[in-house]
Amino acid sequence: MVLTEVMSLSHLFAIYVFVPHLHVRKSRNNYLHLFVSLFTCGYGLYMREGVKKHDIDIGSNSYKISLQENSRICVVSLHKLYKTTLCLAYQSFGVVYGDLSISPIYVYKNTFSGRLRLHENNDEILGVLSLVFWTLTLIPLCKYIIFVLGADDNGEGGTFALYSLLCRHAKVGLLSTFQASDDDASFYNSGPSLKETRINSTLKQFFEKHWISQIVLLLVVLLGTGMVIGDGVLTPSMSVLSAVNGVKVKIPSLHENYTVFIACVILMGLFALQHYGTHRVGFLFAPILIAWLLSISGVGIYNIIHWNPHIVSALSPYYAYNFFKETGKDGWKSLGGIVLCITGAEAMFADLGHFSQLSIRLAFTLFVYPCLILAYMGEASYLSQHKEDLQSSFYKAIPEVIFWPVFIIATLATVVGSQAVISATFSIISQCRALSCFPRVRIVHTSGQIHGQIYIPEVNWILMLLCLSVVIGFRDTDMIGTAYGLAVIIVMLITSCLMFLVIVMVWKRTILAAIAFVIIFGSLEFLYFSACIAKVHKGGWVPLVLSLIVLFVMCIWHYGTLKKRSFELQNKVCLDTLLALGPNLGINRVRGICLVYSNVDSGVPPMFSHFVTNFPAFHEVLIFVTIQLLTVPKVPAEEQVLVSRVGSPEFRLFRCIFRYGFRDARKDTYAFENHVLNSVAEFLKGSSDGCVEPSSQLVDAVIRQPENGAVASGPSRRKVRFSGVGFNKEVEELEAAREAGLAYMMGNTCVLANEASSYLKKFVINIVYGFLRRNSRHPAASLGVPHTSLIEVGMVYRV
Repeated sequence: MVLTEVMSLSHLFAIYVFVPHLHVRKSRNNYLHLFVSLFTCGYGLYMREGVKKHDIDIGSNSYKISLQENSRICVVSLHKLYKTTLCLAYQSFGVVYGDLSISPIYVYKNTFSGRLRLHENNDEILGVLSLVFWTLTLIPLCKYIIFVLGADDNGEGGTFALYSLLCRHAKVGLLSTFQASDDDASFYNSGPSLKETRINSTLKQFFEKHWISQIVLLLVVLLGTGMVIGDGVLTPSMSVLSAVNGVKVKIPSLHENYTVFIACVILMGLFALQHYGTHRVGFLFAPILIAWLLSISGVGIYNIIHWNPHIVSALSPYYAYNFFKETGKDGWKSLGGIVLCITGAEAMFADLGHFSQLSIRLAFTLFVYPCLILAYMGEASYLSQHKEDLQSSFYKAIPEVIFWPVFIIATLATVVGSQAVISATFSIISQCRALSCFPRVRIVHTSGQIHGQIYIPEVNWILMLLCLSVVIGFRDTDMIGTAYGLAVIIVMLITSCLMFLVIVMVWKRTILAAIAFVIIFGSLEFLYFSACIAKVHKGGWVPLVLSLIVLFVMCIWHYGTLKKRSFELQNKVCLDTLLALGPNLGINRVRGICLVYSNVDSGVPPMFSHFVTNFPAFHEVLIFVTIQLLTVPKVPAEEQVLVSRVGSPEFRLFRCIFRYGFRDARKDTYAFENHVLNSVAEFLKGSSDGCVEPSSQLVDAVIRQPENGAVASGPSRRKVRFSGVGFNKEVEELEAAREAGLAYMMGNTCVLANEASSYLKKFVINIVYGFLRRNSRHPAASLGVPHTSLIEVGMVYRV
């Protein structure tokens, strides 16, 4: 296989031109050689003499292509790239494209469900087809495949990925604060350095000066998140019920209750499969969706040839213009049905963390997009000759001989379509949880190779109950479709707004390029939004209510968490003060090691001082552990750990700060315990080289851990080295303390509003936030702390 088999030259060239995250690092004279060689080789890569090495970054993966230096024609095997990309592209059919691929089932039905059914001329049918074609071309193909996928954050996609990019390139974030220790961190300055523009500087200054603009930006991001979660409820309901209703074409007398019951059974089976993980579900569902796309494209080709071959002329944008000219306001209202043809397009970006840019681009451009266009053209050809079948055109257009096989595949495909949004919902909730914007829930990693493939049990069952409620409560696909379309288009509008900021502030393009992006894509999306919002009373209120509830929960949780951390920072105790009280309190040291979890990165947390004041004893080796969650997807393993000594050596007090991105894998309890102790041991060993520096009360060293988590054999990079002797003895004491036992100390806090607080704040903190904390996962369970080794310190925080 060669790269030319999986990607066209024009497509890759477009990616290179428009997507800054695809970098070919070499002199400009060699760019042409690289691109021509990629598409002219038989089994590898052919280059002219003198080109030694090229690095190609594709999505989150880096492939280094090394060329022989002294040969005129160099051959480099790209087996790993081919195998990985094609395997991910295959899996993506079962996870990413299901929602987008099943839209032909209900697009024409919902479009002609209103007053547009009064217009039964061929011009209206051709106009709808033209609108569907250009909407599919402009939004999923041009906007998402070419532009939005390029705005990934180290291979991660979704609304939070765009927000993370903006946070790293400008001070617009409210979810994470920069610590002093982060100033030189490389993960905050990834990507090539681009020249600042005047508009770039102006926008940065605006967000940095106006705190309200940062709040508005965060609320917009959280609203988009709420809409994606709302999609997770509406997509399964809409798709499965639409497919099951197809049986009425052959059995008109079938009562509505039976179709609703069948749809509910299918939905329960779908959510019951989620615990197997995206990897297994993707391989299971991919053949189904491929068979589905081949079926609808084959039926489309048959209908085009058999009923109306001239339907191809509807691809001209003239018919879209003529559609609005003939139908007027009725045509505008029907846009709420046409927009359903792009449902699931956002999943291509939201599910990016499960796959890669190239795999998603290949699967959509070379297979999904052509099959969908053929399916819509075929259905329009049938409708042009059978206008009486407007409300059931998809199933009526299927030839009698293959109706039942296609119906079965359609039902299975709707299950696959639901999987795309369910996976995206899991991903985005995981990101929200990592950034303290969502209550603690259990996250199960279902793949040992791809960290982004996760399963969240609590969210899974809540989604199932909401889906069943929507199906049983509405029973009408027209009303569900109205709600569905509004949720989809709001997410796309939010993505366009964030992309405007990314183009200017991250990619540092001109303001004209950003405006052009918004005009081309944003204006089309706003047109669809205006049609959908007009139907709020006809079911459009559902996604608005769901998203507002999710937004309310996320805001309250984030607000309460910030108040809790603010209290800890304001009430932390100076170590000197605590130690000065030692003789008076009669503090004793017991054998063993204690890991004290806290949210402060300096001083002593109030929880520990409260413990020592009431129970004057602690372990001979004390390690304060702080976990910082940053607005970046991943932190390099060598920069995750910061180790420092607290106080004089005889106190044997240390601090370990672990920095994680919102997509970083966490170690289990035993591995994390070893990671902490190995980091401290390496700190002690690496600082015992005899160099004398002025003594300091707080001495820092950065421990760079290798990828496998083992202790580095080479010297560590130290900011300050401390003087003294007996460091090898300290390592021995550390090992002896480890053998004596290890305990964990955490705060079991009750957060309450101050008595002088307003009634609103008391309601938010005491009632809502308290309810969420009581019903969320315990911090010890989230961190995997063993119950038998846990010491919990109760304390009331008055915020």
